[in-house]
Amino acid sequence: MTSSLLEPFTVPFVVRALVGGVLLAAVCALVGVWVIARGMTFLGEAMSHGMLPGVAIASVLGGSLVAGAAASALAMAIGVNALRHSREFGRDTSIGLLFVGMLSVGVIVVSHSRSFATDLTAFLFGDVLAIRSADLVLLAGAALVVAAVSALAYRPFLALTFDPRKARTLGLRPGLANAVMLVLLTITMAVAFSVVGTLLAFGLLIAPSAAALLIARRLPAVMATAFLLGSAAVLIGLWISWFAATAAGATIAAVAVALFFVVLTVRRVVSATKGQL
Repeated sequence: MTSSLLEPFTVPFVVRALVGGVLLAAVCALVGVWVIARGMTFLGEAMSHGMLPGVAIASVLGGSLVAGAAASALAMAIGVNALRHSREFGRDTSIGLLFVGMLSVGVIVVSHSRSFATDLTAFLFGDVLAIRSADLVLLAGAALVVAAVSALAYRPFLALTFDPRKARTLGLRPGLANAVMLVLLTITMAVAFSVVGTLLAFGLLIAPSAAALLIARRLPAVMATAFLLGSAAVLIGLWISWFAATAAGATIAAVAVALFFVVLTVRRVVSATKGQL
């Protein structure tokens, strides 16, 4: 019975998907917590779709799709950062305009491809079961870079998140910290896109971190909890997709979201129980 339940994880491509998913969970945990704490969720969503022009152009030119995604996401981050102090409109407006504009350009480029439907489907949903050894190296490298930068910039990130004025007073250069955080988000979305596609990458970035914020208080503990929840979503999602014959990436994202609602429900039940005592 046990051997039958563990059958999926005896297959090499599923094992690669599991390792890749866990590495991605680590990257998303380190960045996703900051994204939610700083109220950058809409930016993350917009960036996940704003990668399409870079991916489309890279596909047409025969270049690296991940590099194209990173370049496009970085261009959007620079645009948002440049417009964030505009007096004519708010930051959400600039994000929305850039989001729609870049997505439109991407669709226009992709529409000239003969395999339009296939290309767009691959961009949106990816194929976690198609992860290669080279992809694992990329994910591991991204995880190391994000972890190192997060550790070095922890104090500036913390001050920027909770009190930008104090950060400036302490000489922590909040402008630079904000730019570095945007670069980390860019890296995360680019490598996540290569694993589970742009739509599902956003779910893995946000859901585990949002659930972790309901469980832990100190940010290092929140990040560790987000990693554990993200890894659990990958493991459970791959297992369900194997036996239910569902799309692996979509199943992983669905499990991640489901875990958030389980944590939220448990938290509310516990709070209600304490209130009755």
